[in-house]
Amino acid sequence: MKFLFSLFLFSFLLLEFSGCGYRPSSKYSRAVVGEKISTNVIISAQDPENTVFIKDAADKAIVEVFRASLVEKRYADTNLSFSISEPRYMPIQYNINGFVVAYRATITMHIIRETKGVKKNYNAVGTYDFAIAPNAVITDQERFDAIRYSTKKAIAAFMAQVSAEGSR
Repeated sequence: MKFLFSLFLFSFLLLEFSGCGYRPSSKYSRAVVGEKISTNVIISAQDPENTVFIKDAADKAIVEVFRASLVEKRYADTNLSFSISEPRYMPIQYNINGFVVAYRATITMHIIRETKGVKKNYNAVGTYDFAIAPNAVITDQERFDAIRYSTKKAIAAFMAQVSAEGSR
């Protein structure tokens, strides 16, 4: 009796999950961007040192999320051009003496997707919250980390936009 119940439960679960219609977002996004992608990062005059990081983060996300191959522009189905705005730092927390102890960094990323001669523009925003010592200035390392993490979030937001576009 216990064996029959287990067999019935296993069969029910197998049928339930195999027929649910789930498709990963990479399937939807690949329908939009294709199998081969090239990337280009426009160097920011305010933060030229972060350009390399943005290129690496974009390339990594393309391989991981889109499950696509990175190729030269001439072989690509899609070319993506990335640029970032100047980072904005907004105080979000003060201590009892009125000194800022936490900031939110915000990056706006502009992406141009060119697929089969058609260009489409995207804007994606990424934020990162971080703490500093009271009455201190933001160090270069804190600024670099804030830009890095908020850029990662902006790239993830872009990937979500493309996946949603492919699901329509």
